[in-house]
Amino acid sequence: MNRIKILVAEDDMNIRMGLVDTLESEEYQVTEAKDGKEAVKLFKNDSFDLILLDIMMPEKSGYDVCRDIRRQNEDVCIIMLTAKGDEIDKVVGLQLGADDYITKPFGIHELLARITAVLRRAKRTGSVKEKLNHGPFTFGNFEVNSKTFKLSKSGRTIDLSERELKLILLFYAHPGEVLSRDNILNAVWGIDYLGTTRTLDQHIAQLRKKIEPNPSNPCFITTVHGVGYRYES
Repeated sequence: MNRIKILVAEDDMNIRMGLVDTLESEEYQVTEAKDGKEAVKLFKNDSFDLILLDIMMPEKSGYDVCRDIRRQNEDVCIIMLTAKGDEIDKVVGLQLGADDYITKPFGIHELLARITAVLRRAKRTGSVKEKLNHGPFTFGNFEVNSKTFKLSKSGRTIDLSERELKLILLFYAHPGEVLSRDNILNAVWGIDYLGTTRTLDQHIAQLRKKIEPNPSNPCFITTVHGVGYRYES
């Protein structure tokens, strides 16, 4: 069984060594970089499953490293480590393509939990992409063709909008998982979306009309009051 490979990019030697020791004790295969320039070089010369990326580093900041990596690879997991608590710093990291962030100081248990969660999501998303590459898939009682933006069932065909297809793909990748309204908006509309959750609710209502046997009593895309929505596969 191949070990999961993690690149740790952190300029503080004590923090870096602590991370390396902790991750290796969890059976991860770890490579370390002392600055952003070295991190980019190591990434180009090897393959990694996840990158722990400090923001404030010499040579290249974590933001620049994240940007460079995303230009080469859209799939590798990136968790940013930051001593900053300002929301804007977290937003910038997410906009550049980071999957998650942790504010220093953080606990080891939190870090390991975040790593596990990000890797699990990546595995699920990869599985979904693999299925999509092999053609149509089943969502609810319908067959979905992401290339033609169509739903089909018993010879009946329904057109999907781009947003509706993105919602279906997101729910399909997270069966049984409660997705908050904010997370759905970030994933489908983008993190810089400035509208309200009312837009999302309206799109969900329209999608339900297309896929639910009884839209007023949905059985596939259910509402979790006060939180968001869940796909019941």
